[in-house]
Amino acid sequence: MTTENEPSTGRNGQRRVRLVVAGTTIVVVAFGILLMARAESHVNKVALEGRPKGVTVVEARAASYRPSRRYVGTILPWIEAKVGPQLISGYVDTVLARPGDVVKRGQVIATLDCRNASASSKAVAMQARAIQTEQEAIAHESARVAELKEGGFASPNEIERHAADSASKQAQVMETEAKMQRATLEVNDCVLRAPFAGEIATRLVDPGAFVRPGTDVASVVDRNTVRVIAEVPEADFEVARVGVPVVIRALATNRELHAKIARRSPAADLSTRTVHLEIDVPDPERSLPVGTTAELAIDVGEPTSATEIPLIAASVRGSKATVFVVDGQQAKKVVYPIKGERGGQLFLDPSLRPGSHVVTEGRSLLKDGDRVEATLETEPAAPAGSALAAEAKR
Repeated sequence: MTTENEPSTGRNGQRRVRLVVAGTTIVVVAFGILLMARAESHVNKVALEGRPKGVTVVEARAASYRPSRRYVGTILPWIEAKVGPQLISGYVDTVLARPGDVVKRGQVIATLDCRNASASSKAVAMQARAIQTEQEAIAHESARVAELKEGGFASPNEIERHAADSASKQAQVMETEAKMQRATLEVNDCVLRAPFAGEIATRLVDPGAFVRPGTDVASVVDRNTVRVIAEVPEADFEVARVGVPVVIRALATNRELHAKIARRSPAADLSTRTVHLEIDVPDPERSLPVGTTAELAIDVGEPTSATEIPLIAASVRGSKATVFVVDGQQAKKVVYPIKGERGGQLFLDPSLRPGSHVVTEGRSLLKDGDRVEATLETEPAAPAGSALAAEAKR
């Protein structure tokens, strides 16, 4: 009986193997078909040239533009003095001021060790006193000899000799007095004083340093009024006239100041061909640091109508600007005349209508007539109180 069932069992096993292989094949084929369908679904069958290009646009704004000239200047104190010895050399004994200290006229800033000068001054004073006494004695003797002439007791030669001796001693007295005045100046030079009321700007030496005539110990500045100086091109000689209003921006404090040109040189520098000008700015609070940079702006001509766009929205070549204007879903390449530029903004001819959408981002990939998908960006306004905002409102 066992022998009769063996062929049947073998046939059943073969059928199961074939069924498993067929089922596995069907599953693999079905999975492959599924993967192919999924891959096909992610394939872009639309040409890239036919799809709208994503760009960012801003709205052109109506504005008025007034041409201006801009220069870089320097803020200087009204007066400045470098304090140091002018006649003697010596060691610094004391320095009584630090940068920022307020000093009065005549206030002691530093002293030098001048014991040698003091001794020399006293010696010259004693010498002058001795010569003065000797001269007085000779003068009296000459007077007495002159009285003896009437009685015939003194010859004219003797009288002239005594007069000459008296005059010689008088000259020596005057020479010694001059030496004494110089010695007094040297002694006074040992005490360094503020030449005017102001502030200490720099302290250059400390006690113990050896200084010579011309060595600066400290510097004093007066900032109650500051001078803004600048050099302008010779072509702007008529623009920078005396009395012309100027907008000044101090970079150190970011303050905006308004003043007028006070002085202008009548001649240009031969090497740079620039003209020197000065502007006086009262500063009673002494809030402007001197030696710092200032930007100057002078308006020229009359305001004119213009359309304002960001500078990044245009390609500038000469006096023309090329921009892409979105009309519906199409970008058009247009060229407009430039009226001017200020603070990252470009001012174009009003033929670019205010309210037009101008491409800012993505413009480098555009061609005239391309389809676009535009996203409107709100342009941030200029900071309140800034020179740009003030000029934009005019």
